[in-house]
Amino acid sequence: MANENKWGSSLAFILAMIGSAVGLGNIWRYPYVLYSNGGGAFYIPYLVAIFSLAIPFLILEYGVGYNYQSSFTKALIKIKPKFEFYGWVLPVVVFIMAVYYSTIIGWDGIYLFLSFFKGWGANPNTFLNVNLLQSTDSLSGVFNFIPFVAIFMIAGWFIIWFISHKNLDDGLGKVCKVFVPVLFVIMFFIVIFSLTLPGANIGLAELFNPNWSLLWHFDIWMAAFGQIFFSLSLGMGAGFTYASYTGDDIDLISSGLYVVIANSAFENFAALGVFSILGYMSLQSGTPVSQIITQGTTLIFVVYPQVFNVLGTIGLIAGPLFFFTVYVAGITSMLSAFEVLSISIQNKFSLTRRKATLVLCLVGGFASMVYATSAGGYILGIADIFVNNIVIILSVLVECIIFAWIFKAERLIDFLNSRSKTFKLGKWWLIHVKYIIPVILIVIWVGGLYELLSIKTTESVIIIIVLALITIISSLIFTKRPAKTKDWFETEERIK
Repeated sequence: MANENKWGSSLAFILAMIGSAVGLGNIWRYPYVLYSNGGGAFYIPYLVAIFSLAIPFLILEYGVGYNYQSSFTKALIKIKPKFEFYGWVLPVVVFIMAVYYSTIIGWDGIYLFLSFFKGWGANPNTFLNVNLLQSTDSLSGVFNFIPFVAIFMIAGWFIIWFISHKNLDDGLGKVCKVFVPVLFVIMFFIVIFSLTLPGANIGLAELFNPNWSLLWHFDIWMAAFGQIFFSLSLGMGAGFTYASYTGDDIDLISSGLYVVIANSAFENFAALGVFSILGYMSLQSGTPVSQIITQGTTLIFVVYPQVFNVLGTIGLIAGPLFFFTVYVAGITSMLSAFEVLSISIQNKFSLTRRKATLVLCLVGGFASMVYATSAGGYILGIADIFVNNIVIILSVLVECIIFAWIFKAERLIDFLNSRSKTFKLGKWWLIHVKYIIPVILIVIWVGGLYELLSIKTTESVIIIIVLALITIISSLIFTKRPAKTKDWFETEERIK
């Protein structure tokens, strides 16, 4: 039985995919990666990553997803029944990611509320780590529950439920049609305003000052491919799932190009705003940009509040706009991660969309409470390495091999070309998906494994083992439980 969920238009599909790609990683992660990996020189490996990995793989994932018009798991069973266990591993891991992603959304929700009156005070760093999160770098912090943080995280899960429990086009489709354009418009005004700040040129000079010597280092290439992988959510099942909802007239090649272009344009435009603000801070404080910039949550929840404090009354406008932008980016990305496991459960256990959404939101909301403790940030950092640097990359490697070799990617060429209004696929695409991409993924995975092995504390090992057990046991349960629908093993194919 084909998927009953359908996009109302090609635009809804494209905007949903852009919403999946554009997220927190574009706003806080990319500017730091660009700056710390050669500045302007970074664009060479960045563009290589786009053309050798992002575009070819997205087209492959879209094509196979469209063909089976079902969940990722169900499609793998059609390709070969013994792949069902792996077919559950990826959705489970992506759901684990959605659970800790809700933490960042919860934190941002708090700052959205505080931004109307600058409730973080004169010292945002102390407020974040001491007053709000009460952060600890050990598991002992899990016994210190923080209700205020939990409330905002639960609010995020409620929003996810409210959007996802509706029919696809009435819920997710409408949200993406409204909020994705809003996200781009708000960021546009923030960046334009940032460029007018005194000292903006100082930050931009630091950002784009190319360090060509770094091109000979492996790290810059690893960073470029890792960023593309991270920001586009490659292989996390969102592209496959969303493509399965498309109609027969969709141009999947063009859609893939639009998504990659929109994602890259957004993160590079956002980088202009980030470094303009950092340049302004440098001018005001007399501190070099290199000593101000930090990675991750600090950049959002410490640096920006400091800027809004300095901006006075203007900060009361810019602050809410910025944190609302981040919130929208987080919600659209989390929705795509949530959808991957949801549709697989609907397919196998014959649950309605409403029931599957309710169950997953309750489970996810309960599990996320471990991040509403003093150890939340500590556990999140280790969970992020486990998911993104190890499991997802390895899963995508397996996915690429299955789709390119066992499914036979050449089956897609004539079909995709017949609907393409821009570019046509040829032998170059087959070479990429069969040979080049697997080699790239192996290199990235080895690098990620090295980073994981560098974490040698007993507590971090315990967290990784627990996450691995959750992944394996959950996937086994989903695999072994009998299907509640007769057509679980009878997936139709659109492309003959």
